[in-house]
Amino acid sequence: MSPAERRAGISLAAIFALRMLGLFLILPVFAVHAHQLPGGQDLTMVGLAIGAYGFTQACLQIAFGAASDRFGRKPVILFGLVLFVLGSVVAALASDIGGIITGRVLQGAGAISAAVTALAADLTRDQHRTKVMAMIGSSIGLVFAGSMVAAPLLYAGVGMSGIFWLTAALAAGAIGVLLWVVPVAPQVPRANGGRFIDVLRDGQLMRLNFGVFALHLIQTTMWVLVPSGLVAGGLALEAHWKVYLPAVLVSFVVMVPAVIMAERRNRMKVVFNTAVLLLALVQLGIYLLGDGLVPLAVMLTLFFIAFNVLEATQPSWISRVAPPHAKGTALGVYNTLQSIGLFLGGVLGGWLAQHVGRGAVSLSCAALALAWLALAATMNPPPVRAVPVPARG
Repeated sequence: MSPAERRAGISLAAIFALRMLGLFLILPVFAVHAHQLPGGQDLTMVGLAIGAYGFTQACLQIAFGAASDRFGRKPVILFGLVLFVLGSVVAALASDIGGIITGRVLQGAGAISAAVTALAADLTRDQHRTKVMAMIGSSIGLVFAGSMVAAPLLYAGVGMSGIFWLTAALAAGAIGVLLWVVPVAPQVPRANGGRFIDVLRDGQLMRLNFGVFALHLIQTTMWVLVPSGLVAGGLALEAHWKVYLPAVLVSFVVMVPAVIMAERRNRMKVVFNTAVLLLALVQLGIYLLGDGLVPLAVMLTLFFIAFNVLEATQPSWISRVAPPHAKGTALGVYNTLQSIGLFLGGVLGGWLAQHVGRGAVSLSCAALALAWLALAATMNPPPVRAVPVPARG
């Protein structure tokens, strides 16, 4: 990659990371913290607070992507980050579960994922775009894993309000990266009409869209139950990092060679489907083994492996199969389905746990992962990247 492409990839991955870190930091601790809040005894409301930002993201993702085509990528991303900062402040000042839900909804209104990934596509050449998309996807997996370790320690030190203030500060930092580090974006040509229907008719893209929906629904659903499960296993909330840190480290030791094999040896489909199968087995394992500390630690390690592999490979895959004339729309639909998964994961996880039982949550997630595996098995492997042949001198 050229220096400009490396700068674009690193800076845009940093914007994703700074924003997503703020979103993920509440996952390991909020379900336990909510019991101290008015209205926090209702698991459905707890799940809504966890997933609420996904609802407004789902509603606005395509609109933000289209606006970035019309008004430019950077102004739209800047507007979304400002909304995210405001939502974080509202949540930090909230005194009940309803106030936190309001803040989370406003956070989600900054639906910039499609615009950021479209800008990444604008700033990179075709032969290097997969690398940049993998950088962005890996950054999401990295900050998710890091937040699992940092959140219990931060919660013990600054409380939930402090985490939301930190979230606002991180988003402000992302604004600085956007304005002063991200390269100047090229002019975006107006695309032809009919792009949206082209994306919806593409079976490969829609399978990937279902996959990102399923992955993030399962991810959010798990964190309605996992923190309280670890507490029930005898581990205090502020000590949860002792489970998360080893799980994260082991997952990255496994994830890196898996992604290298997928990219360099053109084994994307095999690695991808194996990770989806592992995701299903984790959910079945949680159902069968219960909330014991050791079983949960093992299942969390396996979950992190699957999640990180999928977060790194899915954006790479979609960047290869999205039609050139509809790339922005394809990314908008992809990120919309991701946001719907985030929202429904919190809401359905809380509702199922409240009204059916904790086991129903894990079984439902396992069934969803198996449905995803059935769809993924019918996909064609992504096109092999062209490798430039050195000129003979």
